[in-house]
Amino acid sequence: MRLMTQPVIRAMTAADVDGAAEAMLRHEFGERRPQLAFSASHASCRAFVAEADGAIVGTGIATINGPIGWVGTVWVDPAFRRRGLGLGLTEASIDAAEASCCRTLDLVASDAGRPMYERIGFTVQSWYRILEAPGLGREAGTPDSRIRPFRPDDLAAMSALDRVATGEDRASLLAAFATPESARCLVDASGELGGFVVRPPWGGAATIAPDMDDAFAILRARRLEHAAGRRVRAGLLSDNAAGLARLAAAGWTDAWHAPRMVRGEAFDWDPTAIWGQFNFAMG
Repeated sequence: MRLMTQPVIRAMTAADVDGAAEAMLRHEFGERRPQLAFSASHASCRAFVAEADGAIVGTGIATINGPIGWVGTVWVDPAFRRRGLGLGLTEASIDAAEASCCRTLDLVASDAGRPMYERIGFTVQSWYRILEAPGLGREAGTPDSRIRPFRPDDLAAMSALDRVATGEDRASLLAAFATPESARCLVDASGELGGFVVRPPWGGAATIAPDMDDAFAILRARRLEHAAGRRVRAGLLSDNAAGLARLAAAGWTDAWHAPRMVRGEAFDWDPTAIWGQFNFAMG
């Protein structure tokens, strides 16, 4: 019987993206090509692959958001599981984040991954609740008049609002993803920013709004942009009990939940202001 080659963990390059995306899709990990392409090239990301006999058999990504780093997209080809490769990719991502001066690490754990993360010092900080609702379609009404397309001069205010909500510095991600087509801002008559939503190329919708009414205005605007046959998702933390209750009362239903885990220094943030994510490798 031929023995499998021991995989080598190394930095992901642009040349690895297609092979990694095809392998992940083949093994039902979803379409990750746009995310992998971004992570392999953007200055905020540290992306890794495991390679064996010229094939990509694992991935891991760290995203550096100032003092906080996210670890995610840890995937291992089924033929190479239970050999410590997932831990190796996780540790490579952690080492890269800590080398970039991250004092705190966050991740979202699957049921299978949680015991491994607990063994290396992560604890449950909160729980993500992903809820969904059908689109309403433009014929159902018009968005709140305070909501308008993103403008480049919104970036500073968006970054400041985001920093208070998340405790992170995601300015480079906002700058990379926010366009008049992909982002909406809620701005009052005085010009003050009350919230925003930014959609990255792979889906998801990072949504920040400290005021619940503003958050619901943004979520309604998203539903109006989608026909009734499509679904709109929101991602809240369990800390936001009032927001979860109001969504449930408005007909949103649970789609998925998972623990948000943390390791390192405590930090100031406002989980009730978070209503959606770029994805779970970036926050």
